[in-house]
Amino acid sequence: MKYVAVTACPTGIAHTYMAAEALEQAAKAAGDEVLVETQGSAGSTPLPAADIAAADAVIFAADVGVRDRERFAGKPVVEASVKQAINDAAGLLGRAKDAAAEQPAGAHEPAGASESAAEEPELASKVVAGTGFGTRLRQWLMTGVSYMIPFVAAGGLLIALSFALGGYQITDAPPVTDTFDAASLVSWAALFNQIGTLAFEFLVPVLAGFIAFAIADRPAIAPGFVGGAVAVTVGAGFLGGLVAGLLAGAVIAGLKRIKVPRGVAGIMPVVVLPLLGSLVVGALMFVLIGKPIALAMTALTGWLTGLSGANAALLGALLGAMIAFDMGGPINKVAYTFAVGGLSIGATASLEIMAAVMAAGMVPPLALALASAVRGKLFTPAERASGRAAWLLGASFITEGAIPFAAGDPLRVIPSIVIGSATTGALSMTFGATLRAPHGGIFVTPLVGNPLAYLAAIVIGVVVAALAVLFAKQLGRPAVEQPAPEAAAAVPA
Repeated sequence: MKYVAVTACPTGIAHTYMAAEALEQAAKAAGDEVLVETQGSAGSTPLPAADIAAADAVIFAADVGVRDRERFAGKPVVEASVKQAINDAAGLLGRAKDAAAEQPAGAHEPAGASESAAEEPELASKVVAGTGFGTRLRQWLMTGVSYMIPFVAAGGLLIALSFALGGYQITDAPPVTDTFDAASLVSWAALFNQIGTLAFEFLVPVLAGFIAFAIADRPAIAPGFVGGAVAVTVGAGFLGGLVAGLLAGAVIAGLKRIKVPRGVAGIMPVVVLPLLGSLVVGALMFVLIGKPIALAMTALTGWLTGLSGANAALLGALLGAMIAFDMGGPINKVAYTFAVGGLSIGATASLEIMAAVMAAGMVPPLALALASAVRGKLFTPAERASGRAAWLLGASFITEGAIPFAAGDPLRVIPSIVIGSATTGALSMTFGATLRAPHGGIFVTPLVGNPLAYLAAIVIGVVVAALAVLFAKQLGRPAVEQPAPEAAAAVPA
């Protein structure tokens, strides 16, 4: 069998490439061939059209919308999350084989091979597994979040740098277009702050625009951006952006179903659909939907601002536990998206939530790296090798570094890291550590508010999780058998 696959996760950093590697290894073990297109944060190299045409089936292992799906029109398609591909790549290949066997005779046309295929993009999903509405909704939302994250990262880091160089009063600096002195540190701080602030103003429109794009492709981008901009104007914020994106996607998807004369069809995607979609979405957001959402955002902001003491610690513990539970999966992404979305609010509590989530996300890989280094006999040689890599993964806020340990011993590992991450999240919120950067791990510590307490929260959580793992592994299971001396010599350091 020959397969082509696309893998994509919201951040495009770890799961995207882990899923691709799992599929490649499973195909090799089965004697099959798979070519994978990784739609990661660094971009992607599209699969050659000839390879798509020759494939027996297509696999989409993605938590976000797959770009340019129309290339695969006419092929049997199987869809799954990236975590399913990582955990059960062989099973996913089996589903693809079954889908290929069910393909009707004569339907195996290459994408774009005929005019009818180009006019009927729904052919791309005639044989699809696991694509219910809930899965689609999560993919749409995660697509918007994945495109928003670079703006959050750029804007947040620039604003944090401006505060580090010029203090919090730098927000009152005059526009740099009027007064900028290249020899003045304060001028540079003001420049960073004003660029970062402008980058933050794109967050909600970008979120809405690419949610709409995931639903109804390129004609929906303009209505989505317009709806997101209206959400900012009326004060509906992050929640308004979510609603505007879904609304824009639904409106364009509905308009695309209207049959029009062939002479008009050519201008529909670039003129008519963006025009009508922007008008409908903008009007609904201004007149009907925006204000109620703005009231909800005001209530959310007031709740976050009022968090203190036990309530803040409880929220930090909950978010920390969610981050650790599935190590980059859907529950992890819910907590992370909540934290990133809060950055657009700008409240101090929102910055504390971002700090707690990132600190908690570093704990699982670091804790397992520490545990495997301290008591190596409780871990397999493969786990000890993974532990050495987990130091850097954990420090970089790549929670997926804990997956190799959890896959081999989930009942002992997962509860232990959940306890450690919950501890760190609660302590970080209690200490009042703040962070504007949505990623970067330990390397953005200079931009953290109250950095010593922040690091202390991470260290305590790592120790708690490592002790819990070591204790759990000694319950009801003997130590891992060590290789004989001559075999051990063959194991690479």
